[in-house]
Amino acid sequence: MKTSADIRREYLRFFEEKGHTIVPSAPVAPQDDATLLFTNAGMNQFKDVFLGTGRRDYRRAVDTQKCIRVSGHHNDLEEVGFSAQHHTFFEMLGNWSFGDYFKREAIAWAWELLTGVWQLPRDRICATVFGGDAADGLAADEEAEALWTELTDLPAERVLRLDKTDNFWQMGETGPCGPCSEVHYYLGDDPASWFREVPDLDGPDTVEIWNLVFIQFNRDAGGVLHPLPDKHVDTGMGFERICTVLQGVESTYDTDLFQPILAAIGGVTRKPYSDKHRVAMRVIADHIRTLCFAIADGVLPSNEGRGYVLRRILRRAARYGRTLGMHDPFIHGLVPVVVKVMGGVFPEVAEQADHISRVIRSEEEGFGKTLDRGLEMFEVVSSDGEISGRDAFRLYDTFGFPIDLTQLMCAERGLKVDLDGFQAEMAAQQARSREAGRRVFASQEAVSDDFLPPEHSVFVGYDRLALDTVVVACKAADGRVDVYLRETPFYAEAGGQVGDRGRIHNGDLEVLVEETFRSGEGIVHRGRLTRGCADALEGANVEARVDGRRRMETARNHTATHLLHEALRQVLGNHVNQAGSLVAPDRLRFDFNHFEAVTPAQQDKIARIVNRAIRRDLKVDTDRVGLEEARRLGARMLFSEKYGDIVRTVRIGDFSLELCGGTHVGSTGQIGMFQLTVETGTAAGIRRVEAVTGTGVEALIRNQRSTLAALEEMLSVEADALPDRVNRLITRGKDLERTVQSIRSATAGEQMRDLAGAAVNVDGVRVVATAVQPADMEAFREMGDRLRETLGSGVGVLGAALNGKASLIAVVTDDLIQRGVLAGNIVKAVAKLVGGGGQAGGRHPEKMSDALAEVPEIVRSALGR
Repeated sequence: MKTSADIRREYLRFFEEKGHTIVPSAPVAPQDDATLLFTNAGMNQFKDVFLGTGRRDYRRAVDTQKCIRVSGHHNDLEEVGFSAQHHTFFEMLGNWSFGDYFKREAIAWAWELLTGVWQLPRDRICATVFGGDAADGLAADEEAEALWTELTDLPAERVLRLDKTDNFWQMGETGPCGPCSEVHYYLGDDPASWFREVPDLDGPDTVEIWNLVFIQFNRDAGGVLHPLPDKHVDTGMGFERICTVLQGVESTYDTDLFQPILAAIGGVTRKPYSDKHRVAMRVIADHIRTLCFAIADGVLPSNEGRGYVLRRILRRAARYGRTLGMHDPFIHGLVPVVVKVMGGVFPEVAEQADHISRVIRSEEEGFGKTLDRGLEMFEVVSSDGEISGRDAFRLYDTFGFPIDLTQLMCAERGLKVDLDGFQAEMAAQQARSREAGRRVFASQEAVSDDFLPPEHSVFVGYDRLALDTVVVACKAADGRVDVYLRETPFYAEAGGQVGDRGRIHNGDLEVLVEETFRSGEGIVHRGRLTRGCADALEGANVEARVDGRRRMETARNHTATHLLHEALRQVLGNHVNQAGSLVAPDRLRFDFNHFEAVTPAQQDKIARIVNRAIRRDLKVDTDRVGLEEARRLGARMLFSEKYGDIVRTVRIGDFSLELCGGTHVGSTGQIGMFQLTVETGTAAGIRRVEAVTGTGVEALIRNQRSTLAALEEMLSVEADALPDRVNRLITRGKDLERTVQSIRSATAGEQMRDLAGAAVNVDGVRVVATAVQPADMEAFREMGDRLRETLGSGVGVLGAALNGKASLIAVVTDDLIQRGVLAGNIVKAVAKLVGGGGQAGGRHPEKMSDALAEVPEIVRSALGR
């Protein structure tokens, strides 16, 4: 049996021998396409070629692309585990022609690979072609149809015409598009019966294994199709699916891509891969692959964008883990088996294995708390005997409860779920997402540089801060001007480095440039016109002069950022990689992956390493080399970044080598000094440090000396004695706090005993409902705890006006909880009377007395009387 490694290798080698260049997979998190959360098809990295805005040094390419489909139109998440074929992460094998070969070669080579190299039975294969579309004025793709019978052994009856929905591909509502031809494979037991009637290509016995797309049209904004001057081929073959076929197994989960992972899940859960546990184990096996590849490419769980999708995937896997009896974190322990299966082809997963495990473990630990909060919310929203669509969606969207989990919990209690309402809320959210995506895409489309002449925006600012040049275009609006120059010394914001400021002027005109950035291929100098008329700018001969002092301060910080990156790796470990940065003239900020706070001792060591490199006055050299040469040299680069074939390297002596397009000092001695100022966390697994250099360090020292002098004067001690004096003050303060807390607790206990003694009887249950005046929320909670203790058996509701709002605490003793009296339900009912939305409080403290007066009836209702 062929292994998955054999199949992948044979595919790539086959097309390499046909003159294709093997290109690496793009990251699963595209950095240059705001319309995509994740790379979801092999064509994503070549989108610019199809749009005509980019080009490559090759005209034929082949690759295996990492893909994730969990959002938008391509959303396979809810099918995972139940379907034998759907996955959130998968590989897409693809071969490409950019204006080179077309339909004849694509079809002939597809047949050669499938039936010649892989020896698939010919009687189990059929093909589909585009059947035409009257609205687009397109006839059927008779060319492809004829080629299938001319170049292969397929009889005419096994070449089917399908409509536009199935066999016409387009990138979007506008842009490149064309007919496609799909290859389908029969999995059933009787190939002879396959075409006795019209086959069901979507049925369980047939699987699509390859899609050949022939990009030959461009659809304009009016929907009209125009022939492209260059015709392209874009093919996609689902790797997991072809492995299923070639390995002769029933599902993708039975291939050698998944079996080791499923075995590891069985080992850690001690559950068999059987009907009872199959769905849960498949979900976990699929999701751990997605987690590994997304995190390796720089995505981290969060509450927005890609990070939010990743967090939901992890929670879904953890929830299914609970059905296998796993209440402690375990998913992170599956990372090594994913590395073993996939790390040879995608080394970034192996290199980031420790980091991936730490991220997942942290999220697993946090999910337990999130799940508990979600269960508490479930108790509150289910008190009326039904979960509304809005509440079901809130459980799904806020607490990570898949709708099937909510349904299961409701079924256990005989409750109903408003599924229609849930779907309406879901549809509304999807509509908002689509509209946001359209706005992003529209804003990108609106940025056009068609008005610019052929020669413009040539950056010469690495070596020059001033030059004579020509204004080639100008736009004025809202009191600002956007100036485009033929050549410019101004650095446009990129790679975390802020754009330059300065002046563009001649004897009659002056523009103070406040920001510089790229728009399309143009460099925009945005600023204020302080002399002359905007109409006179275009075509004017001007001097462009960068603020040299500001540029130098920025360069100091940028070179220091490279030194910091290397120092972090030396002190914390090689797992450290950049996750974001800001390089400004007054400071630098650096985000990196690490799973615990950087200790003061580590910070000190990092700063000493950077300052030692500064004192060595290491030479800073830049060069332009091929990407593969940069890799060979060991240049530091980001997995999440998309690089061109030629890259710029920045080498700092024997200390650091990185890919970078920013501006730098000539040698490290020009930085002066370096000092860390801030260390904090920004997200799970991401730490942030900030620092200053040069004059920034001088200012920091001045401020610290001023603060020290003020403390010496306030406390009447010398600097050396300050730590001891402050420590004694802190100790004394803690002693006073304990005394106050003891007095507060005793007072609260006495007050609550008085209230308990005055409790009213409601159908045999002691009930206390009164307003109190606590000093703060902590004291309020203390009162609630003491009331529960002193009641013995009963219900208590306390109300207080805190920070201008009505605050409520309800307590129920254990014996009454057993009878179904829940504090959450009681406080929810009382909160509604003070303008609350179901939480423990409301907007109207003036209604507190009336609300508390209703507590006996609320308790009586809870008792079912």
